[in-house]
Amino acid sequence: MAKKRLTEEQPLQNNILITPESDTSLSPTRHTGLRIKKIPKASAGAPAVKASLYHSAKYLTPGNVGKIMFRLNQKGGVDCPGCAWPDPDDERSKLGEYCENGVKAIAEEAQKKSIGRDFFATHPVAELLSWSDFQLGKSGRLAEPLLLRDGTTHYEPISWDDAFQLIATELQRLKSPDEAVFYTSGRTSNEAAFLYQLFVRAFGTNNLPDCSNLCHEASGVAMRTTLGSGKGTVALSDFHEADLILCFGQNPGTNHPRMLSALEKCKKNGGKIIAVNPLVEPGLLRFDNPQTLKGILGSGTPLADLYLQVKINGDIALLKAILLLLLYAEKSNPGSAFDMDFVLHKTEGYEAFATELQSHDFNDLAEASGVTRADIKKAVAMIAKAKKIIVCWAMGLTQHFNGVNNVKEIINLLLAKGAIGKPGAGACPVRGHSNVQGDRTMGIWESPSPQFLDALEKTFGFTPPRHNGYSTVEAIQAMYEGKASVFFGLGGNFLSASPDTYRTAEALRRCSLTVHVSTKLNRSHLIHGRQALILPCLARTDRDIQKDGEQFVSTENSMAVVQMSKGVINPASKHLLSEPAIIARLAKTVLNGRFSIDWDGFYANYDNIRNTIERVIPGFENYNERVRKPGGFYLPNPPKDQIFPTDSGKAKFSVVPVPKTTIPDGHFIMMTIRSHDQFNTTIYGLDDRYRGVFNERRVLLINKKDMQALGFKAKQAVNLISEYNGTVRKAENFLLVPYNIPRQCTATYFPEANVLVALDAFDPESKTPASKMVFIRIEAVDTPKAGGSTRLT
Repeated sequence: MAKKRLTEEQPLQNNILITPESDTSLSPTRHTGLRIKKIPKASAGAPAVKASLYHSAKYLTPGNVGKIMFRLNQKGGVDCPGCAWPDPDDERSKLGEYCENGVKAIAEEAQKKSIGRDFFATHPVAELLSWSDFQLGKSGRLAEPLLLRDGTTHYEPISWDDAFQLIATELQRLKSPDEAVFYTSGRTSNEAAFLYQLFVRAFGTNNLPDCSNLCHEASGVAMRTTLGSGKGTVALSDFHEADLILCFGQNPGTNHPRMLSALEKCKKNGGKIIAVNPLVEPGLLRFDNPQTLKGILGSGTPLADLYLQVKINGDIALLKAILLLLLYAEKSNPGSAFDMDFVLHKTEGYEAFATELQSHDFNDLAEASGVTRADIKKAVAMIAKAKKIIVCWAMGLTQHFNGVNNVKEIINLLLAKGAIGKPGAGACPVRGHSNVQGDRTMGIWESPSPQFLDALEKTFGFTPPRHNGYSTVEAIQAMYEGKASVFFGLGGNFLSASPDTYRTAEALRRCSLTVHVSTKLNRSHLIHGRQALILPCLARTDRDIQKDGEQFVSTENSMAVVQMSKGVINPASKHLLSEPAIIARLAKTVLNGRFSIDWDGFYANYDNIRNTIERVIPGFENYNERVRKPGGFYLPNPPKDQIFPTDSGKAKFSVVPVPKTTIPDGHFIMMTIRSHDQFNTTIYGLDDRYRGVFNERRVLLINKKDMQALGFKAKQAVNLISEYNGTVRKAENFLLVPYNIPRQCTATYFPEANVLVALDAFDPESKTPASKMVFIRIEAVDTPKAGGSTRLT
């Protein structure tokens, strides 16, 4: 297959990094028939039930529907591979302890079709590149290991032993272990993640970038700095007790729908909710609980008592405006707004924080936030009155140049209110992938702590590398520059998840070998090194039979609960291996007897992995015993008990600047978002029901007045152009959708718009890409590339 390569001698054409040819191969630009409908006023309800039934019937066998759905998120059952929202500690609904998008996730990974040698013999890589991400994902479960040899056009079967030997040969010929990159997706189990990092460090590198680098890394950095721990400080039960919940930069109706039940309980117990988001999301307006008659009939629970429609990246200005008025209230009437006893005894840095805060003018802050002064004052009144406050946030806050500072300002508010370490209060980063937090706990991290490395060395007798490895953006740059030439991905869709799609593609193409452990086909398999391997693995819903019998794995949700997950259906193919088995067999082949590590024993019985984890990682004492108890167990979380493992033993206030956002003339701010038929880069369908967008993904949500000022109309085809550090990037053929979004702000779906996010545009502390803060120009398309209006199913 011919590939268009960028070279050091000719990196740009007409100062545009992207070309139409590469745009078509990396993100097909044809349209599928946009329909714009009325936006609903609530989430879930009967439409969610209907969608769940549709996806179950279309993609699952009838027998597997029953096997999975009655065990999904039940104690001792299958942990949903969708989001990381926790399960109730007490009784769980037998009717369905899952949501609509959980059903879609299951229908995706347990789909009844499978693909192997016949499929790939029929479809060359060049043809598959023209398919949409939706079509690729719905092709079926991968059935056997596959190899794309250098210079060939089709994937072909390869034995497991030959695949492991090929990888070993490529790794062993490297001049340095640091010339290999080992990426991890957040769906990987604790057991697989621990073995993976052990293998990689025994091989000799800390190049362990992961999906956290792309999403919530800013949360971890900010909370470790201020609280001494990178994890949230609340349990699910705290939501039921809260006086007030603030939701920043998140869309729970789509991204973590089971959160809506927790918000509903808060409201029924007398709590209040403030939503902060540039888009008015139905999932924050009203919840029609589909497990109640009232919800099915469409008269559910109102959620947001106050909706603050902030400008994109106006969050720090908004928080400072709120904190400034609270500070004035506290000064005039001590005890009326802040918890000064907590501030004096449990924190440090308050004086510097308060001094900097008073240097700002309230009116300037309000204008920068985009929220009216009247609404800010309403929020201040609600916050001042509340004693138990939870602040939730997601990637609307983290994927910015100032993502770490966004989270630090949230922590400032919680510390001032004394809302850390007591029932009904705390910090809640709402993480996406089901075990992304567990992966980090297991050591998937490019900058591990010395204590973790010391424990590895003591347990296994080898000296792990001590220098930091590559984060995700650093790994892409290293591959692009030829500093790394082997890429290994444990799960995920690296190409589509990463920023700067075209530079990421070229980085992968410059590798000698790219390897992906996957359950189904995605675009990363089609943008490859000189040789490419696809290693098909068991899904979480699959039964896992090893030498010592049937196995289970474990995961950690976003509230630090570790619980078991056990598959319930027969695997899609007899040629699949579990992730622990793949890693252990690969490690045995690559290391070839180096170090006294019982790789065979690890995958014969996962109890052996867990016994080793408890020797290395604090908090996992009696792991095998505790994880078998219904509901699992909580990991230690010192800030939840008002113990702050910082250098001073106190939580820290921060002084952060207000971002100075100057939008160039003729430009808009663009943020990337998910559609409702999507989880990360997995596309379940072509509809975004809660935003009234149907049968199309190449759309740009734009304020109606901005659209008219440009002389454009709804559904008009446009190109999106960004420029950063002298490089111009272009995404072609998007359709305009007028939407309730602040002026000069726009939104569009990823991964289609990731091409516009520069690789070097990231938060300097966390290296999280600034996917929510891209300046774009919008130009009309002279001749739209319409591809027909037939709906893809």
